[in-house]
Amino acid sequence: MGKGRLLFWLALCAPLPGWCADLLVSNQAADSVWRLSAQDGRKRGEYRTGDSPHEIAVSPDGRTAVVSNYGSEVAGSSLSVLDLQRGRPTRTIDLGTHGAPHGLHFLDGGRVVVTAEGSASVLLVDLDAGKVERAIDIGDGIGHMLAVSADRRVGYVSKLGRGTISRIDLVTGRMLLERPAGKGAEGIALRPDGLELWIANRDEGTVTVHDPNTLAVRRRMSSRGFPLRVAFTPDGRHACVVNARSAELQVFDARTKLAVTRIPLAREGMDIRDTALGRGALPIGITIDPVKPRAYVALSGGDRVAVVDTQKWQIVDYWVTGREPGAVVLFP
Repeated sequence: MGKGRLLFWLALCAPLPGWCADLLVSNQAADSVWRLSAQDGRKRGEYRTGDSPHEIAVSPDGRTAVVSNYGSEVAGSSLSVLDLQRGRPTRTIDLGTHGAPHGLHFLDGGRVVVTAEGSASVLLVDLDAGKVERAIDIGDGIGHMLAVSADRRVGYVSKLGRGTISRIDLVTGRMLLERPAGKGAEGIALRPDGLELWIANRDEGTVTVHDPNTLAVRRRMSSRGFPLRVAFTPDGRHACVVNARSAELQVFDARTKLAVTRIPLAREGMDIRDTALGRGALPIGITIDPVKPRAYVALSGGDRVAVVDTQKWQIVDYWVTGREPGAVVLFP
């Protein structure tokens, strides 16, 4: 089957008491998304996508996933839409002149917001109509990753090239303000209570904590090793920072802002390959289970997902992925 087609589909998660979840993993060098059981890492399905799929967002009802096709040698300009309920072939949404789509978030069941580096904009995309509903100009600076407030009215964008973060009114379509974060600002996450915005600044090896309304820096912490992503435990107690070049997960106490531990993510003897970021284990995406004490980190150079026990803060397993996994998303 060609691009935008489903390779195959295996049985969906059978009804079980309690939490039953799967993982979606984007394989950037294989133009695919794998579906893995979050129980044991078994491969349950595979979708074809566009060129170099990067980020994944899942709809609130868990029926649909959207993937940003970032592109490799040439910038991509499309989104892949995956039917997670019935395993239908994927649809492709053409973004036209809006190249290099990346950070993604659902606004409701039928719309997503996505950054587009090629047009220096944030796009509101109508999935049912299959078209861009609105393009919000956010200016130069390589707007890369995206976070959205709980009420879906405000978006936050990290800018890699400028080392800033921007606050955007998603209702009126206006960029409200832009403030400094740190060199290479990339990873971005709102604390679960919405009171803090955390940014991973990869080029200076820091994490900054911001007021989500004014974007003023409240705290700056060291996180050496090329910090790329930030994710919070469901209770908001801990912030987990993925450091790509050191291949470590650094854990912070979200209240005191003190480092709790650093967990090596690569195991001795792991087969390592070249990636878009170089050669190494190079962890990128992270997702944290809302029920079980588990975090899942994609190792782009190891073609694995590292499974982390978030009570003992140690690796408990590695699961096989496709070539060069980037994003990893948990869904019911």
